[in-house]
Amino acid sequence: MLRRGPFRSLLRNPRCLLPQPELSVAGPACLSSGGLVVVAEPPRPSFPLHPPRLCCPSPETAVMSARLPASSPPRWQLLLSLLLLGAAPGPRRSAAFYLPGLAPVNFCEEEKKSDECKAEIELFVNRLDSVESVLPYEYTAFDFCQASEGKRPSENLGQVLFGERIEPSPYKFTFNKEETCKLVCTKTYHTEKAEDKQKLEFLKKSMLLNYQHHWIVDNMPVTWCYDVEDGQRFCNPGFPIGCYITDKGHAKDACVINSEFHERDTFYIFNHVDIKIYYHVVETGSMGARLVAAKLEPKSFKHTHIDKTDCSGPPMDISNKASGEIRIAYTYSVSFQEDKNIRWASRWDYILESMPHTHIQWFSIMNSLVIVLFLSGMVAMIMLRTLHKDIARYNQMDSTEDAQEEFGWKLVHGDIFRPPRKGMLLSVFLGSGTQILIMTFVTLFFACLGFLSPANRGALMTCAVVLWVLLGTPAGYVAARFYKSFGGEKWKTNVLLTSFLCPGIVFADFFIMNLILWGEGSSASIPFGTLVAILALWFCISVPLTFIGAYFGFKKNAIEHPVRTNQIPRQIPEQSFYTKPLPGIIMGGILPFGCIFIQLFFILNSIWSHQMYYMFGFLFLVFIILVITCSEATILLCYFHLCAEDYHWQWRSFLTSGFTAVYFLIYAIHYFFSKLQITGTASTILYFGYTMIMVLIFFLFTGTIGFFACFWFVTKIYSVVKVD
Repeated sequence: MLRRGPFRSLLRNPRCLLPQPELSVAGPACLSSGGLVVVAEPPRPSFPLHPPRLCCPSPETAVMSARLPASSPPRWQLLLSLLLLGAAPGPRRSAAFYLPGLAPVNFCEEEKKSDECKAEIELFVNRLDSVESVLPYEYTAFDFCQASEGKRPSENLGQVLFGERIEPSPYKFTFNKEETCKLVCTKTYHTEKAEDKQKLEFLKKSMLLNYQHHWIVDNMPVTWCYDVEDGQRFCNPGFPIGCYITDKGHAKDACVINSEFHERDTFYIFNHVDIKIYYHVVETGSMGARLVAAKLEPKSFKHTHIDKTDCSGPPMDISNKASGEIRIAYTYSVSFQEDKNIRWASRWDYILESMPHTHIQWFSIMNSLVIVLFLSGMVAMIMLRTLHKDIARYNQMDSTEDAQEEFGWKLVHGDIFRPPRKGMLLSVFLGSGTQILIMTFVTLFFACLGFLSPANRGALMTCAVVLWVLLGTPAGYVAARFYKSFGGEKWKTNVLLTSFLCPGIVFADFFIMNLILWGEGSSASIPFGTLVAILALWFCISVPLTFIGAYFGFKKNAIEHPVRTNQIPRQIPEQSFYTKPLPGIIMGGILPFGCIFIQLFFILNSIWSHQMYYMFGFLFLVFIILVITCSEATILLCYFHLCAEDYHWQWRSFLTSGFTAVYFLIYAIHYFFSKLQITGTASTILYFGYTMIMVLIFFLFTGTIGFFACFWFVTKIYSVVKVD
């Protein structure tokens, strides 16, 4: 039974659980486990279904939520019919569209292989990482067995930015051909030689920090499944290099799995793996079988006869004070088993089903959502009733005496649209925030449709970066439009700051972090060529698009306001503690943060604890609720300040919802000290460096939502009152 230690971060994300037959029933509205997007005629499931835990809308819900107008053109009606048809149950044979690169691969025995049916199964190795260190390393950085030949898979931009380095491995299998204790290679270390000693010390340090292998078979992670607390079984998409017994006899990390690991101040290396590959025979007209799972069990053997390895005997121990010659033989065994219950489209499910405490997490998330929705409804109802009475009262004031007795937010109608201080900076923030807002919405939308599944490695980051680059036009347009409405005339400065200020801060932070990774020799460091490519995307595509957007923004007339601005500013009366800017800003970020902090835990787990994030449908729902909550909280506080005759709403509305990012930072600090086991100065600097990038992006994102909501609210209420 594995307990706390490196396995303390076993908490994973509840998934979109829908019935998963041979081809996914999830349809276009939910992420499919195998990368399936649209299913024309899915068959009936042939295995027992679990109780559904929906986090993506059903196809019907997704279609109805679009709220198409009654006079929809025929193409919309056709699309609606196709989507509903794609979700309808049908006969056994099915037709489906797969994402590029994620189509199933058929395997068969050596004597039956053909162009459409492969016999050789390739095993690829990815970078090694640890929950105790932010620094991942390439497989080639360790002195493991290397592939003599093999083509390295091409990596997309997202994989490079995330530090994934996929290499061919020396482990080669033939479908349905079992191997027992096959020797891969032997590594010999002479402790008197400086080079060998350095390699051995690096291996020991990696075992001490619990670095994990990540192997890939048929684009599917090779998992290590073991029992955890409460009698549950957990499948980890990785397995450790080895483990360590302290000088006091305490078994660290994976050393608890074997009672033979008992020597003090000794490292035990897992130099043997038992690999079991599960396959499903294709029942349609296609030949061969499809791989549906790959599991392994790491073991340690001290091979006394390397010429005749038998995988028996004592474990391979390396004393911390060992000297002389040390030989490590790496071996593996592979077996195959047919599994008729697992279909190719649902082959990732067994990893997700192993997540412990799923039900508890799910109900806590739902509870949080219900509370947030209830509070949002209450805020909206109070605002509508109060405003309705105010507007009715103001519009009934006909006499001069009544006008002299005006009070509340109507008094500041002559100053409400007065340009704010530092209007240049605010307009630049609004442009960058608009860029991030649209990028986030589109990325999450495509992720929920299934285009950015974990099986499509690096697709999420690639999509986000490409969208950000292409969305320079709305950024420049919004920045120019508001800067002109603020009375600004330095349009060149405005467009240059929009193009370079916020992206420049992010890139500078990112470049400093990359220098640290370069110095540490980590695989997460971005190659120089990729940095040049990112700069080329920024300068050659994003900046020109920003200039185009700014050109059209400045060309249009300034935004027309419903009331005129007085020449002399009105004096703001003394404010009470609750209507002063700072308390309102601090209070404004609490409610939006309350609706995201549970999802924030899962996202931070996926980034820093190397866990898969699969809940894109639910994340999209939380994103929508965050937008609504930021808007309503900002509007409510803006209304209170206007009633107190404080008309400086522009910066306050941006900072009120933007203050959610400060709570994000506080939570990230708490997460670092309470949940992570990160050690080392470089790893700590990297954690907080990357966290600051996320906080800045989140600040611009939420602040822009608050400003737009408040701008709409102020324009609306002052356009419906009679002003002489």
